[in-house]
Amino acid sequence: MNLSALSALSPLDGRYAAKVAALRPLLSEFGLMHRRVQVEVEWFIALSDAGFKELKPLSEAARGLLRGLVLRFSEADAQAIKDIERTTNHDVKAVEYWLKGRFDATPELKAAGEFVHFACTSEDINNTSHGLMLQAARATRSPACPCSAARTARPRARRRWARRSPTWWHVSRTHAPASST
Repeated sequence: MNLSALSALSPLDGRYAAKVAALRPLLSEFGLMHRRVQVEVEWFIALSDAGFKELKPLSEAARGLLRGLVLRFSEADAQAIKDIERTTNHDVKAVEYWLKGRFDATPELKAAGEFVHFACTSEDINNTSHGLMLQAARATRSPACPCSAARTARPRARRRWARRSPTWWHVSRTHAPASST
């Protein structure tokens, strides 16, 4: 079955696809993988600064290389992680293996590779990644994102108005604006 408005799993992939297109790189599987890589990289750098005798602080060059992996993360990188996931059957472990695979050309990183994902759980990585995804979506100012700054400006104005006129009747916040309940 071809993807169309009728075969989409939700209206977001169907009739609203054009409206949410700007959010696709941020909130899709690709976006989640990108943020997982970011979290793993920043955690690895933080571990290197923690003072463990087994893990020396990373050089500026190594830090730049790691952060460059995040900045230049591509669909090909996401596909490589997905390919690893077919073997591991674990999404966060696939990110860990992909990241360690990028260390082979740099002796400093290769020597410290066993500290990738050290002292954290997959849930730690996922929770932080989801928060970063939402933060990025909110920053888009896309009207399609319910939490974007563009959508939250009007409710703030309504709250200010409600505080100034507390005796007036207000539309309920539990239903669509067309509802009078």
